[in-house]
Amino acid sequence: MMALLEWFGAATGIIGALLLAANIRLSPWAFVIYLLSCAAWIAFGVLTSAPGLVAMQTVFVATNMLGIAGWCESRLGK
Repeated sequence: MMALLEWFGAATGIIGALLLAANIRLSPWAFVIYLLSCAAWIAFGVLTSAPGLVAMQTVFVATNMLGIAGWCESRLGK
């Protein structure tokens, strides 16, 4: 279970970064993929008693939510 969380968190983080860096039509979906990565890392951090990792990923959740909000705002109009 731990290895699955670790590798899922890493893989989704990498995919999100590549998707965002590609600057293509699907790039905004990177924020959603990053949320999956954050969820895996938060679970991993809780299970391994790593409060620094949990704190960092919690802040990343907030930044990803800002990214999603900005994406939605740009698509729906202001």
